[in-house]
Amino acid sequence: MGIPSFQTLTLPTFIFFFVSSYLLAYFRIFHNWDPKHRAEASSCFISLTHGTTAVFMAIHALTTHTTKSPSPPTFSSPNTFLHNTVLEFSISYFSIDLLHYLIFFPNDTLFILHHLATLYVFFTCRFIVQHGSFALLVLLILAEITSFCQNVWTLAGYRKADLPVAGKVFDLISLPFFAFYTIVRGIIGPLFVYKMGVFYINQMAGDSIPVWAWVSWMIVIVTAILISIVWVFDHWIDWFKRRKARNKLA
Repeated sequence: MGIPSFQTLTLPTFIFFFVSSYLLAYFRIFHNWDPKHRAEASSCFISLTHGTTAVFMAIHALTTHTTKSPSPPTFSSPNTFLHNTVLEFSISYFSIDLLHYLIFFPNDTLFILHHLATLYVFFTCRFIVQHGSFALLVLLILAEITSFCQNVWTLAGYRKADLPVAGKVFDLISLPFFAFYTIVRGIIGPLFVYKMGVFYINQMAGDSIPVWAWVSWMIVIVTAILISIVWVFDHWIDWFKRRKARNKLA
């Protein structure tokens, strides 16, 4: 385990990219939206720029590592340069989005805690432990593969009351988005996290990942999974209520 190293240009470059994207969204793309939704939409915009890009970056990093390594990576394998690049990309995004919440929505405790916890996991993996990125990148893919659908659904939801086409998009995408989210976050994600837990509890990581690190990571990851399941469950209930109400009016 080494001393945190910041001798890289990728982190400040990525931070500049997300700051610029946020300002572009806030002052140009959504400049005519009402103040509350203007800030929320700007957050969605940088989430869009992060989510799908992070998925492709992570897939590239994982497959490149696998093909070049003489043995398959494990949950305790050392981070590669590409792994660290993806972690820095996500650290930059979550840092800027956290700043967004602290400025515009300081009372949104859940999202602030989520971002802080995510930053803790990515930061310690990248700069302190320097092992275990393989598992985190797989989880990043599972978390962000639904990002595009979620952000389009969210943006449409902001304007559905005053823009008919937004309402149609919101209604059209709700069912497939909830189904996709449920499969990824409610089934695949928990199965992968279970495998991680078994690996760490059986001490298969050896001395590569300290106990404090993997225990704290697992607490954050399991909590995030549970919150995701509760979130989509609540939205399923709301979707069925809206469908039932429409059927009564038909």
